Amino acid sequence: MADGLQLRAHYKSALLICLHIIVCCASLILVTRYGSLFGFAPPKFHIFYDPARLNIAIATVVAFAFVSSVFVFAPFSFGYFVGFYFYTMILDYLWLNSFTDLNYDHRLAGISAAASAIAFLLPALFVSSPIVQKYTLSERTFDQALKLILLLAVATIAVGSFYNFRIVSLDDMYYFRERMRSPTGVNYLVTIVSSGLLPFAFAGFIARKAPWWAAATLLLLAIFYPITLSKLALLTPAWLIATLLLSRIFEARTAVILSLFGPMAAGLVFLLLFKGKLGFFFYTINFRMIAIPSIAMDVYNHFFSRHDLTYFCQISVLKLIMHCPYQDQLSVIMKREYDLGNFNASLFATEGIASIGTLFAPVAAFACGLVVAFSNRLSAGLPPHFVLISGAILPQVLLNVPLSTVLITHGGALLLLLWYITPRTIFEQTLIEKRP
Repeated sequence: MADGLQLRAHYKSALLICLHIIVCCASLILVTRYGSLFGFAPPKFHIFYDPARLNIAIATVVAFAFVSSVFVFAPFSFGYFVGFYFYTMILDYLWLNSFTDLNYDHRLAGISAAASAIAFLLPALFVSSPIVQKYTLSERTFDQALKLILLLAVATIAVGSFYNFRIVSLDDMYYFRERMRSPTGVNYLVTIVSSGLLPFAFAGFIARKAPWWAAATLLLLAIFYPITLSKLALLTPAWLIATLLLSRIFEARTAVILSLFGPMAAGLVFLLLFKGKLGFFFYTINFRMIAIPSIAMDVYNHFFSRHDLTYFCQISVLKLIMHCPYQDQLSVIMKREYDLGNFNASLFATEGIASIGTLFAPVAAFACGLVVAFSNRLSAGLPPHFVLISGAILPQVLLNVPLSTVLITHGGALLLLLWYITPRTIFEQTLIEKRP
């Protein structure tokens, strides 16, 4: 009986992933069709669609779809969460790679991207053995830590507002954001608190059944938008609520898949039915959140097929002790070269393509997968819904920012530490309370 239920669950997961893959490809086709209408995908983004090459794109996507079978059988972990987002990004890149006008070795880049995905997923999905907790917070200290995070958030908002605070529309967001200036330390504090600490506090208050404190956390997160003028800051409260609802309704792995499939499918429906009225939703989710990280891989492959590799010198600390062919940040260099704005990219493009080249990028991806596997080990023993909610923002950040940057300046390392020292007993009590 149990085997039958598990088999049906596998079938449902496989079907959902197949639908997700179809939505991804349809989304990229619609970007090329409606991009100029909404003004968010002109030819400079190098997104094209040619029916004559459709058979190549379909064959590539179908071949890569077999890799998705790991998500049907792998247990939930933070690596599962991150891995599915990266799988979607690579899938989109393989589709774009079939049509792009940028000139480089597309066959090598496609094989490298697929190999990098596999190299990352193997440790990130299947290494999760727990690390013995040599230190753990008491339940009282855990509660105090959550409130201390809120106090830190209030202080961060106060300091950040001193340098930047503008209430502007989405249309004016990019114009004013380019003119914002803050000390580096303040910028680090803002991203650490908003991306890593406050989502953890929200998950903690939910676990401790403190809804008013959880609501206060969401309110503080919302205030970060006028300080940062970032779409991520604007959407974070809604994203955490959606993740909470998904984790309550569905099993954790299904919730991960739906967290991308649901918004992307809604974007397609809104675009086809309402055109310009709800075009911003398609723009925000399907284009900015999903397509742009894949476009970054296309751009980085093109740029570094013609320019020197960084050999990791883009990391600020390493730039101080080794020769670097680039003095500006890679995002600034890409902006200057391709006129696409400050173009950051994921670990596959930055630690991989930019650092050691397309041919050896899978090696870097494997190393990054080991780092994510370490996060699985640190969070082992925590309920899936707690990991899902507290880590809900980092997979989105990782699509656009190198892993080294996420760990240091987006609170990734702090979140891993908090997972490690979180007392597992608070969840054991919850399970006891639910028993009849």
